[in-house]
Parts: sequence; structure tokens; C-alpha cells
Amino acid sequence: MNTLKKEYKGISLSLLIGLLAYGATHFFPDVFVISSIILALFLGMLLGNLWKIPSDFKTGIGFTSGKLLELSILFLAFSISYTHIAKIGGASFGIIAVMVLLVLLFTFYFARKMKCPGSTGWLVGFGTAICGSSAIAALSPSVTEDKEDVGIAMAVVNLFGSIGMVVLPFLLAEMHLDVNQMGLLIGGSLHSVGNVAGAAYSMSDQVGEASITIKLARVALLSPGLIFFNFLVNRGKVTHWKQHFKLPWYLWSFIGITILSSMVDLPESFLKVMSTSGKIILTVAMAAIGLKISFKTLFVSGKKGIVFGLAIFAFQILILVIGMLLFAL
Repeated sequence: MNTLKKEYKGISLSLLIGLLAYGATHFFPDVFVISSIILALFLGMLLGNLWKIPSDFKTGIGFTSGKLLELSILFLAFSISYTHIAKIGGASFGIIAVMVLLVLLFTFYFARKMKCPGSTGWLVGFGTAICGSSAIAALSPSVTEDKEDVGIAMAVVNLFGSIGMVVLPFLLAEMHLDVNQMGLLIGGSLHSVGNVAGAAYSMSDQVGEASITIKLARVALLSPGLIFFNFLVNRGKVTHWKQHFKLPWYLWSFIGITILSSMVDLPESFLKVMSTSGKIILTVAMAAIGLKISFKTLFVSGKKGIVFGLAIFAFQILILVIGMLLFAL
């Protein structure tokens, strides 16, 4: 209660921008694909750069950008289920699992070599490998305290997801691929579920269903991906193997919820409420993050993040194509 009294100005401003962004996206035409999360980020950045935010707002903005980001992860975890893995077949899952593993390794080792500043490269690569904004939100509290990195990474990942959603169907239409092959390439490469649905269903309902199934199986790898990437980041800092299991509370909670959602048939109405709540909370957190990002920082870090994001995206598609050829899918 004392925190709310002390920081209510920054919290209220973030809440106002976030709810405005969330409400506004419901009035956009279907062809205008932009998530409330990215809209809130850009609105926050615009306001933060045009208006000198008073100092008594800043602690509330910092509280919102950090704590709500962690809280959103718990709600979003209810939308993840390991049952989707069983639906795509052994060969397809093997390709997806290897792709995610290699992209995460590529991300960890090459982000700094390609001079992607801060943890931006790690977040861009992790979001590209698995499921865009949700993956970035899940990983970010454990790898960086700089929320500017989070906002820039989300902007980069959503940029390539949107470009891929438009370009990939045109490229695949010129190739002689069957439904399963197109589903693997679309569902295995595009960044968010929305990107996958937009691209795949523009081709056919069959491609849409195949792509979404692949994508949901890929999303189910978020928990193992978090554990693995945290291992990579912290392996030089621990003195005993048990320390690798000292993950932040919200990560263990996230993993527990995903296991529960996979084992228990939860009501659809409950899952919908959890998903919507998670999206709203994440949207408010992104508004707060946007308020902290300067255009100068976005230009410098974003430019390098875009180059790294393109390299990761190309590497990801290459792995999927090689996998298809090896398994003769």
C-alpha cells in the first residue's frame, strides 16, 4: 500500500497509456496488424520523448516496468501446453527442437561478436527462436535490469514478424511445397502466433491449421528454453551445479503453471480470462518501458538489434530448410 501511495503517479500514467493502447487496437481494421503491446511501447516512447517526465513519476514508472513484467508472465503461462508437441509428429518436432536449440546457442555466442549492445541481442534471439514478445517478457527479468533493452528487443522482433508475415506467403507460393512443408516453415519461423495466423491463413485453411499446430508446439518449448538460456548466462557464475536451479521465483512459477495447464483440462473460459489479463498487464508494463526509452537509444541500439535480428531470422529459416531436406518432409 505504501508503494502505491508513493509511486501512484508513474503507475497511473503507465496504466492510462496501456489501457488506451489495449482499447485502441480493438478498433483497428483486421488488415492493420499491430498488437497492443507494441502500440503501448510506441505511445510511451512518444510521450516520454516529447514531454520531460517529472522526477516524482519516475519511481512509479520503474516499478510498473519491472514488477508488472514479471507478473504478466504468470498469466501468459496458462496459454502454454505441452500436449501440442504430440500433435506434430516426431520428425517435425525434432526439427523444431533442434532449430530452437541452435538459434539459442547462436544467440548467446554471437550477440556480442556482432556488437549488439547490452542484452538486446539475447532478447531478440530468444524472442525469434520461440514466440516473440511473450518469450522476451519471460526471459528479460533474469538477464537484464535495463528495461530499455526489453523495449528495443520487442520492437525489433515485432518488426521482423510483421515483415515475415507479409513476405513469406509470397515466397512460398512460388515454391512447390505441400501443406506440411509450408506449415513447418511458417509455424517454425514467424515470431508470434498472430504473425503465423496472418501469414498461414492467407494461403489456405489447411496451411493455417498446420502452421498453428507447429507454432503451438514451438511455444511449448518456452519453459525448457528459459532453463537452458539461464544455464548459458549463469554457468560462469556458479560454483556448484545446484546453483543452476536457483531460478527467480517467477520462472519456477511459470514452469509450474505450464505443467499444470498440460496435465489438467482447465476450463476454456478460465484460460481466456488468464490470457487476456496477461496481455493487458504486459501492455501496461510496455507502456512504462516505452516512457523510459529515448529516441537516441532506440536509434543506436535498435539499428544494431535489427542487423542481429535479421541474421537470427535468416539462420532460423536455414535450419528449418536443412531439417526438411534431411527428413524428406
